[in-house]
Parts: sequence; structure tokens; C-alpha cells
Amino acid sequence: MSLKISYKNSYPKNKIDNLLLFVDENFDLSHLKKYISVNEYAFINDLLKVSDKKSNNVFFNISSKKKIILVSTKKNLKNSDFEGLGAKLYDQIKDIKQSNFIVNSDSIKNTSKNIIGYFLHGMKLKSYIFEKYKSKKKNKRITITVIGKNIPTKADQLKFTAIEEGTFYARDLVSEPGNILHPDEYAKRLNTLKKFGLKINILNEQKMKKLGMNTLLGVGQGSIRGSYLVTMEWKGLKDNSKPLAFVGKGVCFDTGGISLKPAKFMEDMTYDMAGSATVVGLMKSLALKKAKVNAIGVVGLVENMPGGNAQRPGDIVKSYSGKTVEILNTDAEGRLVLADAITYTEKKYKPKFIVDLATLTGAIIVSLGSEYAGLFSNDDKLSNQLIDVGEKTEEKVWRMPLNKNYDKLIDSKNADMQNINYVGGAGSTTAAQFLQRFILNKTPWAHLDIAGMAFSKYGGALNSGGATGYGVRLLNKLVEDYYE
Repeated sequence: MSLKISYKNSYPKNKIDNLLLFVDENFDLSHLKKYISVNEYAFINDLLKVSDKKSNNVFFNISSKKKIILVSTKKNLKNSDFEGLGAKLYDQIKDIKQSNFIVNSDSIKNTSKNIIGYFLHGMKLKSYIFEKYKSKKKNKRITITVIGKNIPTKADQLKFTAIEEGTFYARDLVSEPGNILHPDEYAKRLNTLKKFGLKINILNEQKMKKLGMNTLLGVGQGSIRGSYLVTMEWKGLKDNSKPLAFVGKGVCFDTGGISLKPAKFMEDMTYDMAGSATVVGLMKSLALKKAKVNAIGVVGLVENMPGGNAQRPGDIVKSYSGKTVEILNTDAEGRLVLADAITYTEKKYKPKFIVDLATLTGAIIVSLGSEYAGLFSNDDKLSNQLIDVGEKTEEKVWRMPLNKNYDKLIDSKNADMQNINYVGGAGSTTAAQFLQRFILNKTPWAHLDIAGMAFSKYGGALNSGGATGYGVRLLNKLVEDYYE
């Protein structure tokens, strides 16, 4: 199954193709007379009297080979609403026999900027399907030809395509099984991103040992696979201004280690690297659209396995920051990976801010379900920016508390801190409180716990189930609206 979108100034020679036209919420057809024949107009106008106008999209069979589809748009719709309309339409047309559609952009009365672009963007995002390992693939190809003057500019087309490619790359990574996308393979794939203009640097175990990244290394020491810290640099500005930094948790498979998880649903732990996939997808999209910003992506790649050399509950390790951590539960591993990655990012790059993303806690799903990512931050300005772009993209975040009073729950008797709160409660907050201790120089920082957002068994507005690519669009919008 694939979706191809192209742009033309006028109708293609073959006018049999299905035609999509835009109308207002009252289904006023008066402006459509110049786009369809007299007979088609009369036919549709008559059927509208008995049609269900509660639906945004109304289909009319003109012949066995041609449909006319009316898409109604209300006033004051947001860009995300138009994305949703496009996604809904794709869901409706993907299973019908016809595969060629013409979208008449001149038929839209709504004057909101670039709404055709957002409408098509929604269709494209919804069209993603991961069937790499299927013996029989859906070979249907849907072709959308957009005609008229209200089409996206070349620059906007590039922007939408870059975001789609970044989102799809993130979804691809999350969708891969653990036996394929282990840390060794992941690091190799990231190295190929050099072709897009990203500077890639891979720190292997030997290099990380020299640096003292023992919290990250401890997580992966039970696996036969390597552990890595990979940095991706995009320099979109000629000056040496401070970069924006994005850090992702890349636990390619999480068994829980010695603190073994229950068998039920453990197969879902292939997506415990979704935070890193978001960062990778973001960096790819910034490079593709030649974003005018300096940005750094940093991902810690490990596999958390039980084994003869695995980290034990009760172990004490020294982090890259110099702070020591007592490991009370080896299944609280993501924060250990992020701890070294965050401090390294802050020390080496001295960024304007750090945003980290991780499928960190099940507790955030209890709190927020699959509607919001949990936002924890030491900076009100950065928090408000993320909340704003979350509403614009429908990749929403909800700010959760951080407070020094939570520190006592992660203070250790034997080390500087412990990696879980054994008292119980505030699981997501104490995890974020732990991470905050590895910001050493008061850098503005935000932690996004995306455990409830990275994967959807039933699909959402802009995805058809499985990996969502959550965060790629959110962070692209953050960069676009506030930092470019």
C-alpha cells in the first residue's frame, strides 16, 4: 500500500478519475458549477437532500468508475483539524476499488494559510504501513493529483515531506523486532544518515569506559550486543551559536534484566527505544528541510538482558557526572541510560536547552493514558513552548510536578542516589527527579515521558496502529515556531 501525491496546473487528460471538492459546513454547492458538469451538479444537489451531512466526507457514485467526494470544512479550523480531515479521507478511500483521485484546490473557500498542504499531510501520515516482514504485501497504490492555484509552495512541500520522512523513519525504527534492530545494527543505520548532511559520531563501549559512562554501560553489560552513545549534529547556521539538544533513550529490547519483567506483553518492549527513534527522526527531518538552526541529537543504545555478566540489584555504579547510583531495580534502566547521555550532552555541547524523550515509566500511562505525554521541566519558558506546539500538532504534553521534596524518595543510604523509589507512588515524577540531578549547569531542560504515546495497538488520528512516531512533529514545530 502506498500513496503518491503530485501537482498539476489543470485537469489531467483522463477525466474519469474520482474528483474531490471542498464545500462549507452547510454543503453549499453554488461555487462548484464551474468544476463539474450540469448533470453532475443536478445529481449531487438532489442526493444531498437525503444525504447524511453529519459526516465531513460525502461520496457520490457518478458511474462505476467515478466518484465525486465532497469534503466539508467549518470556519476557524486549525491546521491539525485539516490534517485530521485528510487522514479520515484516506481511511475511507484506501479500501475502495478506485485508486486515482483528483483534488481541486480551487474549490476551497477557506482562506486559512496552506490548508491543502496540511490536508495532504494528514493523508500521507495516515497512509504509513509497516509490512516489511509480510510475505504478501498490499500492492495497491493510491494516486492523488492536486490541481489549481491553492497548492503548497515548493518550500512548504519540502517541509511537509521532510517531516513525513522523519516521522516514517522513526516509525520504521520502532516497528523493527529486537532480533533485527539490536544496538549494533542501530548504530550502523545511524551512521548512514551522514548522506543527509548530519555529522555522526559513535562512541563504543571502549570509548565510554574511558569517559566513565558506567550508568549507561551497566544497563547493557548482560547482553552479547554492544552498547553505544551516538551523536548527530546538524549545523544549519553559519555561526557557532549554541545548539538545541535532543536526547533519546534507546533500549532496543528491555527484558528488565535480573529484575525480569512478566512474560505477558514483554514482546512490546521492542519499542522501548522509541525516545531515541523520535530524536533520530527529528534530526533526519531537520537535515532534509535544511533547517536554519544548529541542533544536536544524542541517543544511548543498549539492550537490557539477564545474563552471567548482567547488572545486579544492589550494585553501585559511578556515572559520567561523577555521581554514584545504587541499582535497586534493573528494570529502571532508561533513566540510567539517559543520565550519562544528558550530562555528556550538557558538558560537550553547552546547548540552549535539552529535551529528552523516553518510554520511561508505566506510571505515566496510569496518569495520562495515551492522550498526553508527561512533561517535566526546570524551565517555564521551555515548558510553555512545548505545551503550545503540542496543541498545534495534536501531539500534546501535560506538565507534571518536580519538587525538591521528592528527592528524599531517591536518596540512597549507600550512594548519592538510588534508581527507584521503593516507598511507592509518584513513579514518573521520581524518575524525572532522578534525571534532573544530571543537569549540572542549570541548562533549561525538559523531560518527555512518552510511554503512553509511542505505540498504539488500535491506531490514532494520524496513524493506523503500531508505532506512532510521536514527538517528531512536535519538536519540528518547536524548532520552526521558536528557534528558526
